[in-house]
Amino acid sequence: MTLQREHMSSVDTAWLRMESPVSHMTIGVVLIFEDQLSLPPLMAVLHDRLLKFDRFRQKVVRHEVRSWWEEDAHFSIYNHVKALTLDDPDSKEDLQDVASTLMNTGLDFRHPLWQIHYIEHFQSGSALIIRIHHCIADGMSLVRLLLSLTDAEADPASVALTSEKPTAGAGSRHHEGMWDVLTHPSHLKKLAKNGVSAIAELARVTLGANDPASLLKGTISGVKKVAWAEPFALADVKRIGKKLNATVNDVLVAAVAGALRQHFLRNIGESELHGMHVLIPFNLRPIDAPIESLGNQFGMVLLPLPVQVSDPLERLQHAKAAMDQLKHSYQAHVFYGMLEFFGKGPAVVEQTALDILSKKASAVMTNVPGPKKPVYLAGAKLKQPLVWVPQAGNVGVGMAILTYNDIVQFGFVADVKLVPDPNEIAELFIAQFRILEMLSDEQMHIEPASH
Repeated sequence: MTLQREHMSSVDTAWLRMESPVSHMTIGVVLIFEDQLSLPPLMAVLHDRLLKFDRFRQKVVRHEVRSWWEEDAHFSIYNHVKALTLDDPDSKEDLQDVASTLMNTGLDFRHPLWQIHYIEHFQSGSALIIRIHHCIADGMSLVRLLLSLTDAEADPASVALTSEKPTAGAGSRHHEGMWDVLTHPSHLKKLAKNGVSAIAELARVTLGANDPASLLKGTISGVKKVAWAEPFALADVKRIGKKLNATVNDVLVAAVAGALRQHFLRNIGESELHGMHVLIPFNLRPIDAPIESLGNQFGMVLLPLPVQVSDPLERLQHAKAAMDQLKHSYQAHVFYGMLEFFGKGPAVVEQTALDILSKKASAVMTNVPGPKKPVYLAGAKLKQPLVWVPQAGNVGVGMAILTYNDIVQFGFVADVKLVPDPNEIAELFIAQFRILEMLSDEQMHIEPASH
């Protein structure tokens, strides 16, 4: 019997080709539940709501130039959903270790490129570790996909499926700038009318200086560890931003820069501290696009991270200025166009371009929006969602900021050769955020006295 094949898009092909022994192109998700998640109801939800998407029943057939989606003749959901137990069900570190081991393991290309590990007992509830290959979905479509598996109440019979659409960035649209600015196809038309600007942007990115070798940039081993910080209230971030005339993302990026600065200072002298860049995925998908539209529709932008600036408030202003500049940039569209072009040609051409681009940045940083109210999966309340995107080429560090139920979650993943203990960065991020909070409170007390 001849199985029907479907051509993979050139952009999805480009992400498929980035898979390497030291960099698995897998989006990793950890979901922690307040309640016990029972396996039979979970399997029923996956069967009814996940498998209706063709990509989760199709395997990838690869060719040097083109690839196809093909129905897996031997598909079984039991190849993709596995149960495991932790040595210590109360240990966050044990869950991190298991997540790290799984994320260092490539998916089985003989079957559809996804897998879920079910942990029945974790602290007072349960947990899931989910891996999905980047060629199936980008971050925005993956969030919407996972939301489609959930309900707004514990009893799914009492309410329709969750239909809330994620926004394009953390928090309300009033506070956001960079992640919101390129979420409508009209920007593509604008780009076409400004070809000179696009060419200039391409030249600026490809001909610009590389990030220097540092604690976060060097030869990678291919073994990565994940960590995450304790969550904190989104309202706190908004309050700081309002006091300091900054957006939510400005504040969070400044906290990231402060955390990395402290990490550098603990290990090298200040005289050797240089500015660095992070690659940030930039959504190009219309917010109202149908959930059936998976695949990759995003570009990347290079954001300078002011780790060399010692004063926290000055560092925030540098971060804000860099974010504001990117609002008017064509980088995301240029990057998307490059992937589309390279995905149509020989893999060696794409690899050469990837090597050039990966030298420009020291890390990948994502901002992933989630629902503003709690959701339930198979009757279990989701307490804490975490997500990590892969790092292509020679980039070995990834950071993820995720909002859910009005809390902010920071996740960190790094090659062990670069950062042996990623929990250190997660803790430093919280400390730097609290410093900004303290300084913003001091500003409120100082300003009235100056009049």
